[in-house]
Amino acid sequence: MTERIARELYQKASINDLILFCLLIKKPSCDFDDLLKECFRNFPKAFCFSKIKRWPDSRKLDRPLRTLRNKKFIKGSPEKGFSLTSSGKQKAEELAKSFRQERLKI
Repeated sequence: MTERIARELYQKASINDLILFCLLIKKPSCDFDDLLKECFRNFPKAFCFSKIKRWPDSRKLDRPLRTLRNKKFIKGSPEKGFSLTSSGKQKAEELAKSFRQERLKI
């Protein structure tokens, strides 16, 4: 992903959407550490510490993961790992499709 494309994705997608997208990439499930790594690798500006940009901030996953679980988009826990529900997979696939379409516009 080029820096220009990444900037476009950051501007248009919420943290929740970025997490769903990363869970789609890491299917079928992943633990908290792997999810943090995937989110930071793909979207470093959205998931870094505000003062230390080269380190991931795990706090940026805490509340969004609870929100996504409450909305029934994901299931799991930090200890057992997270995976997409059927509605979460559908939403994540829609996001991936919109991200691909954005890439074509750039």
